[in-house]
Amino acid sequence: MLASIAALLVIFMILYHEFRDFSLASIILLNLPLALIGGIFAIKFSSNVVSIPAIIGFITLFGIATRNGILLISKYVQGRGKCGSLKESVISGSVDRLNPILMTALTAALALIPLAAGGDKPGNEIQSPMAVVILGGLLSSTLLNLIVVPSVYYVLQKRKEKIQNEAL
Repeated sequence: MLASIAALLVIFMILYHEFRDFSLASIILLNLPLALIGGIFAIKFSSNVVSIPAIIGFITLFGIATRNGILLISKYVQGRGKCGSLKESVISGSVDRLNPILMTALTAALALIPLAAGGDKPGNEIQSPMAVVILGGLLSSTLLNLIVVPSVYYVLQKRKEKIQNEAL
């Protein structure tokens, strides 16, 4: 548990160093619970056992979810300089990053389906729980990532703009 908390703090510090904004780093880390939802449901419906391979699956899943969040947020930040409005930058950034995010998720899912389906075969005791967690988490993370992250980014940036305008 302590190692997990330390890892999250290090990830947050790296994200903060990259974006120089507490709220942007927090939005990216918001992807982790979104991925966790699908992974937990996948465990619940498959074996109902949290094993070491399942935990390794969560670690892999968190990496993919974090990368997807970074892709979206970095595109929004880049788009703010090109697009006039916040809404335009969020919409164009989301549309632009939709294909890479979906292709990554689909490629990983198609590669993991045989591993998840072959859980009863000898030698798959490690691969199957890991694949099940990643598949479940990819499903929830990808779908929710494309809805929650743009919405939260838009609301927080709108609030930040409002505060800056009131200060002037």
